Amino acid sequence: MKAIILLGAPGAGKGTAAERIRDAAGFMHVSTGDMLREAVKQSTILGGEAEGYMHRGELVPDKIIMRLVEGVLKDAPSHSEFMFDGFPRTIGQADLLDEVLAKRGTKLEHVIFLDAPQRVLMQRLTGRRICRACGANFHINNLPPRQPGICDRCGGELYQRPDDSEATIASRLQVYSQMTEGLIARYTQRGVLRRVDSSCGADQLAAEVLSVLKAAGAAD
Repeated sequence: MKAIILLGAPGAGKGTAAERIRDAAGFMHVSTGDMLREAVKQSTILGGEAEGYMHRGELVPDKIIMRLVEGVLKDAPSHSEFMFDGFPRTIGQADLLDEVLAKRGTKLEHVIFLDAPQRVLMQRLTGRRICRACGANFHINNLPPRQPGICDRCGGELYQRPDDSEATIASRLQVYSQMTEGLIARYTQRGVLRRVDSSCGADQLAAEVLSVLKAAGAAD
């Protein structure tokens, strides 16, 4: 069994690309960001522990992230092949992931680094809007609703997540850069890192990632 990682800053396009890659290549999509937000929404114990860090734009501690990830991997069928989206973000998380994958007999084959300039990341993140009722995603520039502030799907109110404010995003990007630069060196040394320019549109990005994986034999 194999696993891949989509590595990149907030706003690099990991989640959007992951949905298309999951459907095309059959990976089990493991998004720690989605898992954390759902845990907060459901008021779980882990969600309560993580919420303060998320609102301050800080990385959620490794022990909380790993409890989420371990729960998913433990319940997954033995034949599952994983695509990690937004995880790991630190060397500590990477070490723990190596241990968990080794126990399952799963090999980390490729790390796709989605690279985009900070101005692109800021534009993407500050423009995101979410429907309070159905959770649909919009963007004031790239995917605007037909009526400002109103969801096309259900007519619900659109809002900006607290962690998508400009000040919080700037903090998140700085923290991300400081905490994850070692991951790029780590996976480069292992020979598994592949760089993809993620400043393009979602469809083109997904196609380029799939092309890289196919060339490397990971999307067969």
